[in-house]
Amino acid sequence: MAMLRTAIRRFSTAPLRLSAASGEQVGLAAGSADHGSAKTWKILTIIGVVPGVTFCMINAYKGEMEHKAHHHQPEFVPYTHLRIRTKQFPWGDGNKSLFHNAETNALPEGYEETGHGHGH
Repeated sequence: MAMLRTAIRRFSTAPLRLSAASGEQVGLAAGSADHGSAKTWKILTIIGVVPGVTFCMINAYKGEMEHKAHHHQPEFVPYTHLRIRTKQFPWGDGNKSLFHNAETNALPEGYEETGHGHGH
């Protein structure tokens, strides 16, 4: 871990040492002017990051839809240590959790029939 910290410190200060050795002023406090770097980063963000994030979102969505198309609901096994209800939930019929999903979450009696052909 110490070697990693040393390497990071060495590489993060290398540009400062090189520019100081060549006699250049470093940073805005030293009097250098901003030569449009904010505009450059804005353009790079719009051209690079926005399409990249959009591509990743589309790729994740297509992958999830592909997975959902061939996903089959596992057979319900009524284990006694799962889905324990000592008192009813304060919403709905009292048997379903707040974020209940009829296709994936089983009730103590088994899965609900959803009409999508995924029930057993």
